[in-house]
Amino acid sequence: MSATTTTITSSERITAENIIHLFPEIDTSLSAAARDSSELDGYDEEQVRLMDEVCIVLDEDDKPIGSASKKICHLMSNIERGLLHRAFSVFLFDSEKRLLLQQRADEKITFPGMWTNTCCSHPLGIPGETGAELEAAIMGVKRAAQRKLNHELGIPTYQVPPGIFHFLTRIHYKAPSDGKWGEHEIDYILFAQKDVGLAINPNEVKDYKYVTPEELKAMFQDESLSFTPWFKLICETMLFEWWANFDNLDKYKNEQTIRRM
Repeated sequence: MSATTTTITSSERITAENIIHLFPEIDTSLSAAARDSSELDGYDEEQVRLMDEVCIVLDEDDKPIGSASKKICHLMSNIERGLLHRAFSVFLFDSEKRLLLQQRADEKITFPGMWTNTCCSHPLGIPGETGAELEAAIMGVKRAAQRKLNHELGIPTYQVPPGIFHFLTRIHYKAPSDGKWGEHEIDYILFAQKDVGLAINPNEVKDYKYVTPEELKAMFQDESLSFTPWFKLICETMLFEWWANFDNLDKYKNEQTIRRM
């Protein structure tokens, strides 16, 4: 399997000092304009509404330097100029150590219909989800993971408290979805094990399944299936090693270095 990604390059390093100069549109007061933009014409109404959410804009060292709407952060025109935001990817396993996968809904604006890990989303620029130092940032993405597991998969929040998530590492990657949209993220990888109840949100999730490592590898051999680029990157580099050491993850937890993909 080969992930569809592009090499991370930037003509200008994004810093707190030049962020407004490079991206004058980064102002949370412009969220309504983001929602009304013709760039979102023709997309699902609920998914357009979610493009108004405020993501955390970062420098390349994962330090928050501003905020911008989800729409602004996911336009390839901004990504190619270096705009970077924070994200997380949850890998939720059941008591049999099977991984819960989801297939993204066709209504999604980025990477529709693709299979991916349990939940992939963003901490928001709101109290409790924003952190400058790593420890606070990890707690922020854990709270965001709890929120989004409920939103996308209907998992009750009491079943996935922040304490069940184990932070492993961060990956920095860039990947286009199509000519207009894409991702450029520092993505926090969270592992958790819990038997949970599901009430799928069809606007977010088209299908789901629990898989063993062998079943996931077989899915990658099925040419009729497509996968999100971040999920493919993680599978190609780390996932199966982590999975094989599921009962001995301590040596993989809390990695300080950002992995540049």
